[in-house]
Amino acid sequence: MIVVDTNLIAYLYVNGEYSEQAEKVCQKDSQWSAPLIWRSEFRNILMKCVNNNSFGLETALPIMGEAEILLKDREFVVKSEEVLKLASSASCSVHDAEFVWLAREMGVPYITVDPWLLQTFP
Repeated sequence: MIVVDTNLIAYLYVNGEYSEQAEKVCQKDSQWSAPLIWRSEFRNILMKCVNNNSFGLETALPIMGEAEILLKDREFVVKSEEVLKLASSASCSVHDAEFVWLAREMGVPYITVDPWLLQTFP
């Protein structure tokens, strides 16, 4: 099991710069998990695609459904106090801190394509 950030989830379903890497990660370990915030972030990504005419809502809806199936039973609530402390100490967004904290709490790798996060949380 691994914790993946929302961008990696998006690259698995929406063709982009890191789609090939997302597919490889999924082939190596398909037990993806994430904090609950991934849903809102992913819906936001899908709506950006709809709004910039990359695809329509009729495409976005089943993509959301497929992603929800991928993470079924592996979505977690995080501890607010701990996430806020981590975000403060690392000077990162609370959104990013949720993923990092969850991976640490679970004792599993955190997979991201964000270079700053990779450097800050090796």
